[in-house]
Amino acid sequence: MKQIFYIYFLIINIVTFAVFAFDKFSAIKKGPRIREKTLFGLIIIGGSLGGLLSMSFFRHKTQKIYFTVGVLLIMTIQAALICYLFD
Repeated sequence: MKQIFYIYFLIINIVTFAVFAFDKFSAIKKGPRIREKTLFGLIIIGGSLGGLLSMSFFRHKTQKIYFTVGVLLIMTIQAALICYLFD
């Protein structure tokens, strides 16, 4: 069970990182953007680490306080849940 969770966690975080990167480059090129609801959705379903890393690496959505606080809050809740479930 843990192994499946780890694989899911890895995949969702890679996807979230890539989607944030795509949105950043689309913003620079004035191309089609990813909805903020979609970005938050990816974060909520487990991609909080990928989202946070992408935000830091690409400096994307860092000036929107609800993203920076939201990602950290969601990540804290997810970490607590993981500790509870797998401890």
